[in-house]
Amino acid sequence: MQFGNEYKKLIKIAIPVIISQLGHITVGVADSMMLGKLGGLELAASTIGFSLFFPFMMFGIGLSYGLSPLIAKADGENKPEKIKGILYHGLWLNLSFGVAISIFLWFLTSFLEFFNVPGEILPLTFDYFTWMAISMVPVMFFQVNKQFAEGFGITKFAMTISLTGNLLNIFLNYILIFGKFGFQPMGVEGAAIATFISRIYMALVIGIYIYLNIRLKSYYNQLSTVIFEWKELKSLSRISFPIGFQLILEAGAFGFTAIMAGWIGTNEIAAHQIALNLAAITYMAATGLSAAATVRVGNELGKLDYSTMKKAGSSAFVMVGLFMCINAIIFIGLRFYLPTLYINDQKIITISSALLLITAFFQLSDGIQCVGLGNLRGLGDVKIPSFITFLAYWILGIPIGYILAFKFNLGIEGIWYGLLIGLSVAAVLLMFRFYFKTKEIVNKNSSHFKTY
Repeated sequence: MQFGNEYKKLIKIAIPVIISQLGHITVGVADSMMLGKLGGLELAASTIGFSLFFPFMMFGIGLSYGLSPLIAKADGENKPEKIKGILYHGLWLNLSFGVAISIFLWFLTSFLEFFNVPGEILPLTFDYFTWMAISMVPVMFFQVNKQFAEGFGITKFAMTISLTGNLLNIFLNYILIFGKFGFQPMGVEGAAIATFISRIYMALVIGIYIYLNIRLKSYYNQLSTVIFEWKELKSLSRISFPIGFQLILEAGAFGFTAIMAGWIGTNEIAAHQIALNLAAITYMAATGLSAAATVRVGNELGKLDYSTMKKAGSSAFVMVGLFMCINAIIFIGLRFYLPTLYINDQKIITISSALLLITAFFQLSDGIQCVGLGNLRGLGDVKIPSFITFLAYWILGIPIGYILAFKFNLGIEGIWYGLLIGLSVAAVLLMFRFYFKTKEIVNKNSSHFKTY
């Protein structure tokens, strides 16, 4: 089997996933671009609100990620009964936590002042965060069904739903933020309401799609025959929770950098959000390749085809490396132009352009660590990668960023140098972990090894 064929398979799965994954971050990008037209205070308020919400959303998304590798492996083993059990317990786990996270975030709105949010933007942040909190339930319903389908390599439908959902979000932003078609201008709160409505739409449409898809519907129709078992829920949780913690550790690190940026000043918060938005676009694209790698690696593991399994993971590393290098060149070349898409304030544009230069340098590391996590999820290896994520961001990245920013007086750039160091460490360790694990699997199962 040639690597070229593996690239084609990864691309076929990855492109729809990339577009779908961009949907999560495009909401924040659209909000930032449109609120930036109102001024720095509105942009800063949405930045703090989204930064506090994002880690919890990523934790929920991480819980749903546990479905894809398990379903891909069961599909490779041709075990439909096992797939039904995974879906049943996955729905129970993800929807329960969607409600729990939403309730927790609702109560958290009363404690925003304890995060040292600047007083002038606190009311705006409260309005934004409240609506984002209650959007978690539709997010989780969408995600659990999206990951269920992606376990079979079915990805295009989620892409379509994400595209139309984001178009709806942008249209509603225009109406509610600026007050069009008879509506009163609602500013920051309008952006959050638009996001909530678009997520309700995505949850409804994906439910309709599942109902109309014969293959996926057949599993839902048989869920009544599945018996709830704590043993099965625990088995799923052993995969889902470490993935959720991986994502909350990473998203939480980036979210905490926004809080640290707030300790420096409002302009720094706004500039931080612009650079982070742009970096998040390329990162979410990399997560599409990561998801494709999870499916490919998991499916070949289920077939006991260890040679193709390793090729799939290696191909994903090569593809994301090339993609992120191209992004780095774009960020360097357009670092003075891209911030103008968000805001007209020259001070904020200048700060943003400096951050985009640092962003360019960590593109490769960001892509490699992202795909490394995806490859390892396909192998069912999630605990050690979670520790690597914790080490890279919270033991190294955040403390180093704090020291550089506030002890060496590098300001907001010091915070981003810390991110660069953390991402680089994660990339090296996760790549090493993947090749170590594949070698270990081959050695343990040499009698099943296939060569081509």
